[in-house]
Amino acid sequence: MRAVVIRVSRASITIEGEPCGGMNQGLVVLLGIREGDTPREAEYLARKITGLRIFEDAEGKMNLGLADIGGGIMAVSNFTLYADCAKGRRPDFYHAAKPATAIPLYEHFIECLKKEPIPLITGEFGAEMQIDHVNDGPVTLIMDTEQMMKG
Repeated sequence: MRAVVIRVSRASITIEGEPCGGMNQGLVVLLGIREGDTPREAEYLARKITGLRIFEDAEGKMNLGLADIGGGIMAVSNFTLYADCAKGRRPDFYHAAKPATAIPLYEHFIECLKKEPIPLITGEFGAEMQIDHVNDGPVTLIMDTEQMMKG
């Protein structure tokens, strides 16, 4: 699994043209699922994301987590995170999991996030969505379980 984690001062989501939620300070998480991913990766990534200390304390150090600041998470599936752009000009999505695999894993990831006392907004798998956000910092992290879980 691959996640782009964006620290935001605010974010909102529109799904199929309908406003579906918004939040102030927190994280927007774009989640890509690849063929071969399992619930283990979803659980690991959810724990890592909810535990990140990337918000500034009184001294300006990234020392606080979501629970410390009362922040939320907006989690949205994004198969394009597994695009292969090495050849030609049109991305190849061969490594992205097919919906039969990706939907249950995305839902499992969401259930793992719900175990934490953190407000959660979700996208809708496969829907047309628009995300409006203000990147705070900017702080943007790329987390890939294939690299993170080695060893």
